[in-house]
Amino acid sequence: MLIAADNLHGLNAVVAKAMEQLDPTPIREMVKRFEQNGADCVDINPGYLTPRKEDRITFLVDVVQKVCSLRIILDSPSPRVLKRGVLACDKPPILNALSLETNKISELLPLAVESHADLIILLMDETSYSPAKMEEKISLAIELRHKAMAAGMAPDSLVFDPVLPSLRWDDSLPRISECVKTVRLLSSGAVFQETARTIVGLSNLRSGFRSFFPAQLEYNCLGLLAGAGIDMVLADILDPTLRDFIASIRTLC
Repeated sequence: MLIAADNLHGLNAVVAKAMEQLDPTPIREMVKRFEQNGADCVDINPGYLTPRKEDRITFLVDVVQKVCSLRIILDSPSPRVLKRGVLACDKPPILNALSLETNKISELLPLAVESHADLIILLMDETSYSPAKMEEKISLAIELRHKAMAAGMAPDSLVFDPVLPSLRWDDSLPRISECVKTVRLLSSGAVFQETARTIVGLSNLRSGFRSFFPAQLEYNCLGLLAGAGIDMVLADILDPTLRDFIASIRTLC
């Protein structure tokens, strides 16, 4: 199980200020802490960028590459922003993420093929909706995999994300259960007759409500996902309790 630090995002006040001032120091210090705390990858998510500020993703990539050797995940809803990030990368990154949205199929998919990047596939339809049931998620996985392979992607370059819900949703707990089932089925090889790589954004569970929902809910969910065979987790690597929990899971799995 690989851990991708998801702390480097535009909603983080420290990151937002550093991007606005093009100040590499806070980013540099943060990324060093990621590496010291056992991260395998770093998710670079500048948030929404106006056309005039799309160069901020290039700034972040440059700073990260000078500080560490962690694998880079480029995370943006804009294929155009992702392309700028790809051009700044010394090595092929992981792109986050493909869905059935028209612009993602027409713009992001060719970018992933051309740049030899790995590609995270969000199990979401053309309206950005992630279905609740495992069967519907698997159906999306099959359809999106077919489109990706038809465009030239290799099966082992695809990473499937069943999309964890926010805990504030009324049906969040059954949705979490369906996500765990989806990971188990994909990782078992039952869907594609070969194991499929999987990823989740653990921080999605308490995003915006971290003081309301106990952190223990994240730890419990991570344990279930680890048992189901999850390959990669986007998480707060600077949370010492979560970090210790991850270490325990890695020892046991």
